[in-house]
Amino acid sequence: MIRPNIVLILADDLGYTDIAPYGSEVNTPSLSALAEQGLSFTNYHTAANCAPARAMLLTGVDSHLAGVSNIPEMLAPEQRAYANYQGVLGDDVVTVATLLEDAGYHTYMAGKWHLGMDPRKRPSRRGFARTMAMMDSGADNWEQRPYIALYDQANWFADGERFTLPEDFYSSRFLVDRMIEFIGSNLQDGKPFFAYLPFMAVHSPVQAPREYIERYMGMYDSGWDALRQQRMERAIELGIVPQDTSMLRMATTDEWGDLDEERRRYQAKRMAVYAAMIEAMDFNIGRLMAFLKQQGQYDNTIFIFTSDNGSEASGPDDPQAFPKRLAPENLGYNVDYDNLGLKGSYSTLGPSFASASASPLAYYKFYAGEGGMRVPLIIAGKPVTREQQLTPAFAWATDITPTILSLAAVSVPGERYAGHPVKPITGRDLTPLLSGKVERVYGPDDSVGYELTDHGVLFEGDYKLVINQPPAGDGQWRLFNIIDDPGETEDIASSHPLRFQRMLSGYQQYRRDNGVMPVPRGYTPIKQLVSNILLQYRDAAIVLLLTLLLLLPFYVAYRMKSGMKRTSKNEG
Repeated sequence: MIRPNIVLILADDLGYTDIAPYGSEVNTPSLSALAEQGLSFTNYHTAANCAPARAMLLTGVDSHLAGVSNIPEMLAPEQRAYANYQGVLGDDVVTVATLLEDAGYHTYMAGKWHLGMDPRKRPSRRGFARTMAMMDSGADNWEQRPYIALYDQANWFADGERFTLPEDFYSSRFLVDRMIEFIGSNLQDGKPFFAYLPFMAVHSPVQAPREYIERYMGMYDSGWDALRQQRMERAIELGIVPQDTSMLRMATTDEWGDLDEERRRYQAKRMAVYAAMIEAMDFNIGRLMAFLKQQGQYDNTIFIFTSDNGSEASGPDDPQAFPKRLAPENLGYNVDYDNLGLKGSYSTLGPSFASASASPLAYYKFYAGEGGMRVPLIIAGKPVTREQQLTPAFAWATDITPTILSLAAVSVPGERYAGHPVKPITGRDLTPLLSGKVERVYGPDDSVGYELTDHGVLFEGDYKLVINQPPAGDGQWRLFNIIDDPGETEDIASSHPLRFQRMLSGYQQYRRDNGVMPVPRGYTPIKQLVSNILLQYRDAAIVLLLTLLLLLPFYVAYRMKSGMKRTSKNEG
């Protein structure tokens, strides 16, 4: 048996309908080609933020048991008293890369790691023989610069050692260049390879080459509501969601018609930059595919493409407003219209266009709604027998590792590995779906739980029990049939009381089994992130606070003056 090469491609913060095979207007020919050559999952779910998803993808173990209950940047000090609340990959889980390397595979990684920067936690010590790793939650895509004040530098490591980026750096191009270099260095020995390619696209700061941005200028002038509707209609046409799918309008979505012309112009360009970053990623995926074809490796390669979580909505809807631009400008960025997306700029998607990115789903990253957890999953290649097909079968992030092991004919480890006890893999092997032998790998009574900062979920068959906490959620448990109603528009808890109560009990059992701890009173992720930044940079924070207090009267006076002008104009 010739063992296949396996390429695991991970986008960052990519929404459910952000690529063409799932209903997007964005040009993604490489991913469209993969969708035509394999199986696309319409009911695949992942964690609601990045590091927990990456832990589950690479180990097949629940994020809490793997040590990554949340990203470290948002952990409260009270939570760090618990071993599984460190935000870094535990020593008692084994990665798919380690298992494949021990089975004779070459193992490569180029991209974002975010599972620990301690020497023992680096990817070079977790099964990857060659690595080019961005260690943090994100960074600039044009130069070696941090994107939030929590980091004093952008921490890039090559093969476990600190690395300085080249002058001509752009993240998507650079990561594929390195992956091509890694793969090409060992092709002569005939061994198969496992390539993990976790892009920085489309995590903030959202940045893209000018030529890509120009292709989308003017495309989003009708606003986010129009785009959300357009994508839903296209997703229905493609069979991604049912014909009678309904969707909610998120309360965090602004009214496009209430914006003045300048604000609409700015917002449309933010979305154009976002689309451009997706296309730039797709183009570079195509470069890797072309390289493998040239080397005669393509026909024996299986591609797995997905995203770590759904759309990112944390960026403000008015980033040019005085208080909002202070944070990026303090790091040396600008938010000016003309430079948006280019070197030195700081752009985000914002909550309103994030709702279009996730269309027709509700919520987004950090929330347990479908928009934060349901993302594309494409598994393709000549060894995959089902081509150009869709499956509505439920699949979960922990399923990726056992599926890769099955494709590589590598056994799942037992209770011990390499002389040490390890957490058992709980994900399911998806290869029976890839061959068409079964229609689903989870039965109607099988349950899968998930928790993030008191947002909770239990999946069971076609049903989803969910609670979304404030500010976007209301803290109430709800029950949905996510096959018939992926937009989560009709709460059926009252009409299915026995199922509702049974699933509530199942969720509590999940919490007990996986060591889930409640968040401290008054906790919110953004507030905790700010608090962690202030704790790390106390002196600088005091200076910034005094500066804000000094500038506040001038800002208030400016707003009052602007308001008086508008009132005078309206009265006239």
